[in-house]
Parts: sequence; C-alpha cells; structure tokens
Amino acid sequence: MSGKGLLIAAPRSGSGKTTITLGLQRALVKRGLTVRGLKCGPDYIDPAFHAAATGAPSANLDSFAMPDTLLGQIAGEAAEAADIVVAEGSMGLFDGVPGEMGHTGASADIAAFCGWPVVLVVDVSGQAQSAGAVALGCVRYDERIRVVGVILNKVASERHRRLACAGMERIGLPVLGALPREASLILPERHLGLVQAGETEDLHGRLDALADAISAAVDLDAILAVAEPTDLPVTRHGAPALPAPGRCIAIARDAAFSFVYPHVETGWRATGATLLPFSPLADESPPETCDSCWLPGGYPELHAGRIAGASRFLAGLRRFAETRPVHGECGGYMVLGRTLIDADGTAHAMANLLSVETSFAKRKMNLGYRRAVLQANGPLGSAGQALTGHEFHYATIISVGDDAPFAMVTDPHGSAPVPAGGRRALVTGSFFHAIARFTGQP
Repeated sequence: MSGKGLLIAAPRSGSGKTTITLGLQRALVKRGLTVRGLKCGPDYIDPAFHAAATGAPSANLDSFAMPDTLLGQIAGEAAEAADIVVAEGSMGLFDGVPGEMGHTGASADIAAFCGWPVVLVVDVSGQAQSAGAVALGCVRYDERIRVVGVILNKVASERHRRLACAGMERIGLPVLGALPREASLILPERHLGLVQAGETEDLHGRLDALADAISAAVDLDAILAVAEPTDLPVTRHGAPALPAPGRCIAIARDAAFSFVYPHVETGWRATGATLLPFSPLADESPPETCDSCWLPGGYPELHAGRIAGASRFLAGLRRFAETRPVHGECGGYMVLGRTLIDADGTAHAMANLLSVETSFAKRKMNLGYRRAVLQANGPLGSAGQALTGHEFHYATIISVGDDAPFAMVTDPHGSAPVPAGGRRALVTGSFFHAIARFTGQP
C-alpha cells in the first residue's frame, strides 16, 4: 500500500519552504516514521538535504521535463517505501512556464498529479491579516489542488501571530504551526543556492535543531492527519530517463562535480550499468576499466586552480578521451574547455578537449528549461533525439571556439533554435543539464 504524501509549497520563493520541509522531515523521522523527501523542479541541491534529513533517497519531480510515466515511477516508488512522503515545492506554488495543463513545471502540477494536499508556508513578515488574502488566492487559484493548511513563518511576536491567525481564520484555513524569526535556522547559501549538504558544517546538528524548532512550533499530529494516500494514474515502471552512456561509467564526484539528478543515476543502474566515482580534486583519473566518462556540473569555478594543477586527472582524462566517450554538463563542460577564468579574473588551463573558454569573472545568470536536439550520435542518444532539461549558471562563454555544436536548443517561450555546447571526436559537452528524453507525449 502506498504511503501518504503532502506537498510543502509557498506563494513565492524565499518563504522558508526548504528549512520547514527539512525540519518536518527530520521531526517525523525522530517520531519513528519512515519518511521520503521529493523535490519539485530541476533542483540538484535540496534532494541531498532531504536524504540527509530522512536517511533515505530523494529525487526530483518535474512536470515540464519528465513524462508522466517517469513522474509516476519516482513518486510511486517513494510512496511505497515510506509511511509519508514530504515533498517540497519550488518557487511559488503556481510558477511555471508555458505548456499544456499539468506540464508547466509548476509545483501545483505535482500536487494534482500525485493527489497530494498542499500545506502552504506563508512568510508573514511585513503583514498580518493580509496574509490571509494571499493564502485565499492560493486556495482558489487552481481547482485541481487542495490547500489544507498553512504554516506561518517569520512571526515577530505573539501579537503578530494572533493577527495573522485571525486572517487565516477568516478564510477558514487551519493554521498548522507558526515559526518565529530565527536567523540560526537559516542554512548557508552561495550563488547557485544552498551550500551543498556534504559541505555544510555540522549538518546533522543543524537538522536536529530544525526538527526541534518544528516540533515546538508545528502540530505534527495535524500534519500527519492532513496527508493523503498517493494517487497515481500511471504505472510505476518504465524505461530510464536517459540512456546509459556506457556499461561502466566513470563519474566525477567531489565538491567541484556533484550535480547529478538522482533519477538519472537510478535509471542507469536499473539497466545494469555500473557507476565508478572518482575525484578530480584529489587528482584522480577516470578508472581505466570504464567505457565512458561523465563530468557533472557543480562548482569548478570555485576550485579552478586545484583542477588546473591536477596533472594526473587532466592527463588521464585526455588519455581516456582518445578511445572512449566523455561528456560534460555545465561545470563539467567548462572543465573540458581550454580555459576557465575564476572570480578574480585569473585564467586557468583546463583539459582542452573542447575549444570553449568560459569565465566566472563576467557573471550573467542563465536560468530556465531547455529542449535540446542532438546534432550527432553520442552518449545521450542518436542524432535528432530531443531531450528536455535545464540550465542554471552564472558563467559566461568568452569564446565558443570552432567545435561543432552538441545540440540545437530552444526554450519554452518560443525562442528560435540556437547552437549549444560542443563536440569533438568522442568528447561532448554543454551547459544543458539533461533530465529526460522528449517523445512529444506527456
């Protein structure tokens, strides 16, 4: 029998969804429940925090980039393995991109698809009863979903709490908890979001503190009471989201290379592929026993000097690329290029397996969904195969060089196709993070 589930969402970004979600997950685990976390949208970082909070794997659910079969498989497997799924929304509850109903990337799509009720986190700083009007708008905006309660965040005083609760009482929305302003509950951040779970100092101590704060301020029994059984309209088993690039995959994994979607690795393993991690920052080469190499995104711009000085890694990568495919996503793409200019303006020589030159000194945010059509056969599919994915980086391209493009890319807003990334011999890369194959079917 599938476990129950609910979605923690908010009217806007910055409302405190992540800290409250993590605190709830950890508090419920401390009650002895088996908890699974899931994250709406193309976020790499939060699922790792969910995994730390619950002691169980987390994954992404993305209604724009994933077909329904994949959504059902991920959500269904999580629900089957848990007493409760505590999923976290992204941005505002209804924020998405142009697309068919249910396939816009909005968190509301996921709540509707899985049949999960929504618990709304409302940041009440700078307002009181007016927060009720905001919540009422969320309740009425989309008839597919059901908002079952609210958690007030950043409450300044007892009087402030009473006034905000009065606004919720007026619209008939139960207040399930109220958290005071507390700076110590904020997790450290950097330019792409939270500092990664593996780098956060005393992470488990922080999670326990969040759980204690949630337990004191939120009615956990009420949270459990509003959760509902996961209701999935599709089968939970399907093909992997992306083809495995090899039978034995060397995958870079350390503080500079860490952005891999959990469902992608799970799908590869399900096909029988073996993943062997190695650390470029520890000057390790791709294992010679592997038949492909994957350089994920991450934070190479913060470690450019160490990467440039990792002679065994760079030499081993070049040797590997002579006979076997190598693919780099985002940060991995930057490392495959000629040079990477760090935030101080210092240029560092990279692998020179592609001719691109990138800079973190000249920053420009690039963010959004992409659809990419492969221009040649490669580790992610055959020429003409379409992929859906995401791009999020601040690095800029100083020179694209003379490599052939990896893909032609469009966005959901009607942009004309543009060349993206590069390919040379067996080496490919781009800023595009692939999420799933696109078949044209939901």
